[in-house]
Amino acid sequence: MFENIRPMIYYSLYIENTPNMGRGVYTRETIAANTIVEVSPVIVMSQEERKLLDQTTLHDYIHEWGYKLDQCCLALGYCAVYNHSYQSNCEYEMDFETSTMTIKTVRLIEEGEQLYVNYNGNWNDTTPLWFPAQ
Repeated sequence: MFENIRPMIYYSLYIENTPNMGRGVYTRETIAANTIVEVSPVIVMSQEERKLLDQTTLHDYIHEWGYKLDQCCLALGYCAVYNHSYQSNCEYEMDFETSTMTIKTVRLIEEGEQLYVNYNGNWNDTTPLWFPAQ
């Protein structure tokens, strides 16, 4: 089932401290729009495990998961380090069948620019989050 899944992180990405958001994901070179920059495996957990995770720092790094959103997951790779923006330059897609998350650019990203995703799931969704966001 998983033989065609190739976890990857785009070669020009790196993690760096940001001025005000902790760490973030940046690029060493320009990346074209609609480029897949990461395919990350995820660790899927139950709602019971979620209750425990919500009591830890990992709460800020997990995602709701499953067709019924009745699970949660921790994405590996750089996925947990992409910061949020309502004007994100990337989007993510969850694949429940292969237990992966894919990050794709939605526009051209310049060298040195930080890559952002919208934590709401859709790159242009402005629904308020559970924390003050830009």
